[in-house]
Amino acid sequence: MLDDESQYHTLLRNPARRRVIEILGTQEKIGFKELKETLGLGVGTVYYHLDMLSSYLSQDKQRKYRLNDRGLLLYKSLKGGSSPPSTLELSETFGHRLIRWLFLAPVFSRTVLPLRLLPLALLILLFGALGSAFASSQSLLFFYSPFTNFQFETTTLLYLFNWISLFFFSDLIHYVVFKRTGGDLQLFVCIGIASLPIALFPYLYMFFSYEIARYLLLVLVIWTMMLLSSAYSFSKGLRLDKSIVLSLFVLYLNVAILFALGRLI
Repeated sequence: MLDDESQYHTLLRNPARRRVIEILGTQEKIGFKELKETLGLGVGTVYYHLDMLSSYLSQDKQRKYRLNDRGLLLYKSLKGGSSPPSTLELSETFGHRLIRWLFLAPVFSRTVLPLRLLPLALLILLFGALGSAFASSQSLLFFYSPFTNFQFETTTLLYLFNWISLFFFSDLIHYVVFKRTGGDLQLFVCIGIASLPIALFPYLYMFFSYEIARYLLLVLVIWTMMLLSSAYSFSKGLRLDKSIVLSLFVLYLNVAILFALGRLI
């Protein structure tokens, strides 16, 4: 028997994770690319399931995955017919639907085929860039300066530059810290969608006083952090706890840079 029956049921409730255990149980070891092709899932999704199963897997010198002792026990239990029924994940039950929509999980889950949602991501970025220019409010990534000396075109480009820079920085961090490669287009699409709350702010700023707008911006920044965490989770397969920490780190860097430049007001 497994040492944690509840964890066992949580892990194997998902058919993709059961399939990973079955593949490794029959083939002994497999590389990431081959596993991805066998499962027919996106890069981020495969990374996510491997991360969830990390306590049951190991990697050899060729970085091929194999079951460790706990994984072999899990496989034997699965073959013994004691696997839980194939039902929805806990996160998809009725009580968690509101949270899923706050994180836009149903939208991000469709980015497995990123080209389909690429136009939406580009439209959101352009929407935010034009809003920043119309409001004459310079984008500082998650924040705004209430005034700008730049022309309309420059303000628009600065907004786009900030979010494209965030994409490259995020991709680098995922590679250096988490050794995650691939899924770059999906990451770009997810970050574009995650920018939606910040893209809304310039339009609100034009209708409210600056004092009210500052409080609205705080709410939108929190929502953006939630969406950015979801973006990292879906595109690069990070568990949500790790992706939230990474999002907060990005926010900290944003605040630190603005403070150093004297732009934080």
